[in-house]
Order: sequence, then C-alpha cells, then structure tokens
Amino acid sequence: MSEKIYLNGHLVSGGEAHVSVSNPAFLHGVGLFETLRTYNGKPFRLAEHVERLRASAQRLSMPITDLIEKIPAAVDEVLAANNLTSARVRITVTPPGTMEDVEHGTLLVRAEATAGYPSQLYERGMTVYVHTRYRQSSLDPLAGHKTTSYFPRLLALRDAQEKQCGEALWFTPDNFLAEGCMSNVFIVREGKLITPPLDTPVLPGVTRAAVIELAQKRGIDCEQRPCTINDLLGADEVFLTNAVMEVMPVTRVERHAVGNEKIGEVTRTLAEAYKELTGAA
Repeated sequence: MSEKIYLNGHLVSGGEAHVSVSNPAFLHGVGLFETLRTYNGKPFRLAEHVERLRASAQRLSMPITDLIEKIPAAVDEVLAANNLTSARVRITVTPPGTMEDVEHGTLLVRAEATAGYPSQLYERGMTVYVHTRYRQSSLDPLAGHKTTSYFPRLLALRDAQEKQCGEALWFTPDNFLAEGCMSNVFIVREGKLITPPLDTPVLPGVTRAAVIELAQKRGIDCEQRPCTINDLLGADEVFLTNAVMEVMPVTRVERHAVGNEKIGEVTRTLAEAYKELTGAA
C-alpha cells in the first residue's frame, strides 16, 4: 500500500502531494511544524502540540487559525489510511501564499512507522557536541518556536554528526545552556533535576513538560534555572527529551564522561515513568 498524506483536506499518495511554488515555506521558510509520536494508534498529547502551534502562530502573526482547527481530524485520517499504530507524525502548516493557496494556506500531515531511536543508545547513552559557532539569542524572533526555517539546526547537527555525536547543544550569547538542535536538555546534580528556563529562550517542549510533571509526581526536585557549561560538565547525569527520542541518556559530552559513562538513577526512573505514561495514552 502506498503512503497516504493529508494535504489541504484530501488524502493523496506521496507521489501526488504537491504544494505551490509560491508557498511561503518554499520561498522564505515561513511556516510551523510539529512532530509527535503515536502509541497503540493514539497520538500522544496531540492537544498540547496543537496548542503550541497555535501560540506560535499568534506570536508570529501567521493567519492559520482555520487550518489549526483541522489538525486533530487530519491526524486521525492519516493514521487510519496508513494503518499505523506506532508512528512518527509530522504536521506542517504554512500561511497563505500568492497564488492558489492565497485564501487558506497549507496543512500537510504525514505519518510513518517508527520504533524510535536504536535501543543501544538507551543502553549506552548518547554522545553530544557543544556547538560554539552558533548561538541561541532572545533577539531572534524565531527562538522558542518550531518553524520551517530549520537550516541552522541542520547545519549544527551535521557538525555534531561529523564528530560522531548524536546531537549538538546550543548556548546563548551570554554562555548559558539553551537546548539541542532538536531536543530539550536536562541535567541532574545531587539528585536534583535542572533544566534551562523557557525564557533562555528554549522551545516549550511537550515531552519536556511531561518529564517535569513525572518528576514532581515521583518526588524528584526539579528546578528551571540558567545553566552554564560548568553545570553541564559537572552534572551527575544528563539526558535529552523530544517526542521521538523520549528520554535519551547522555553519557558523554564530546570527550568528557558523564556519570562515569553510566546511565543514572534519575534518568532511568524518568525514562521508565515516561514509558508507562505513553503506554497508558
């Protein structure tokens, strides 16, 4: 069965899905996207992803409210059409362009089967790269939003992969830890969970929020505060979060070992709690 994609109210095969040459995302990288996972055929925290997209659209003055309302039904259609239970779903929304999509903009939803990241990464942990050439600034109007202007992230991730690292970490111009190219960052020191605050700025990750909730329910103290490179390198544990990787242990920051390259107790506890949460979704 060929892949079915939702595009502007229609289910079409992958080869038939086309957008206008005047689409703002094609011309200028103007658009928003969300990525989420499904478990047992159910999208995990879809409402939170939709609300984050809505908040970004409002903040960035993108007239796409009507399209956002259609997302839940579109996701259900794509999952059913492709008979998927464990999937990665990508939602892309762009504002009106200058030709055929001038009135309505574009909503595209695509889903593909996934089992997440390789299991060995969760067993041995990921190595991350500290990127020093690029900085995440509160002066950037796109900071904290998932926009289709994603090329800087891909450049940084490519640099990390050339160093045999799975993710690149961004810092602010003031040298405070921000986030990964595609993840939020948590550190653990003396049993306390610490993560950069949203106004660093960082993306208000849906998985990030879920992990903070799980920590609170399990009596793990969680603090959102600015973090330095010394906090990162001095951490007992480090892990990353996003919708696809879930809770990813980090055991090396380049050549620096984290927690003697062993996955820590807090990371394990939260990873297991997250698995339980998604299993019940």
